[in-house]
Amino acid sequence: MLDAFTALSRGTRLVYSRGLRRYVFLPILANLVVYAGMLAYVLAHFGGWLDGWMAMVPTWLDWLSWLIWPLFLLSLVVIVFFTFTLVTHLIAAPFYGFLAEKVEREVTGRAPLDDRGFLRAGVDALGRELVKLGYILPRMAVLFVISWIPVVNLVAPLLWALFSAWTMAITYLDYPMDNNQVSFRDMRRRLAARRWPTLSYGGWVMLITFLPLANLFLLPGAVAAAVLMWDRHYRDLAPLGQAAPPRAR
Repeated sequence: MLDAFTALSRGTRLVYSRGLRRYVFLPILANLVVYAGMLAYVLAHFGGWLDGWMAMVPTWLDWLSWLIWPLFLLSLVVIVFFTFTLVTHLIAAPFYGFLAEKVEREVTGRAPLDDRGFLRAGVDALGRELVKLGYILPRMAVLFVISWIPVVNLVAPLLWALFSAWTMAITYLDYPMDNNQVSFRDMRRRLAARRWPTLSYGGWVMLITFLPLANLFLLPGAVAAAVLMWDRHYRDLAPLGQAAPPRAR
């Protein structure tokens, strides 16, 4: 059984091997530029955002400020994380989709079902990212509203954590699935059918994303890990309305 941590470890070693590392440096450079810009913006405004949230706490809850303050802080960190993640993946998606295709060839010895060149893969990946945003943003907005509701927002960090893991799984596991002509709807169904591998993988990727600077070099490994997870856990699941295909030996 291939677990998420093993897949991430193998995937990171794989993308920096001789045949694949040339496909890694462009997404790292793109993410580095975005990372620097967003970090400067967040550091300049973070204190004001936190003060504004604390000002909304009703006076009758002042005695709980010792608990509410760190929960607000955690929620704000997660929201910033989501924003950073969405922007960086929108920019890096064409590179990651192409990297997933190369990793699949290297690992399985076969081409994805949808064998594309870089230009077409890039255009298709951007379109798929917009589909992901259409799924993620409304749910993110609901959690954002919950984070502002006194008392109810006490559970917001837990909800954000679970949603973050699910979103990271969708973001990365979609690269090999898109390359293999799995629709976005079918992809979500497959992820739900393998809930524990999905959430454990997404949780590890979420933790990696929180590592300053190191995440720029580890996230390409998450793309390779997604290919490994796809081949082991999701490829053989029956497509929508079809019987499961036999596993290649």
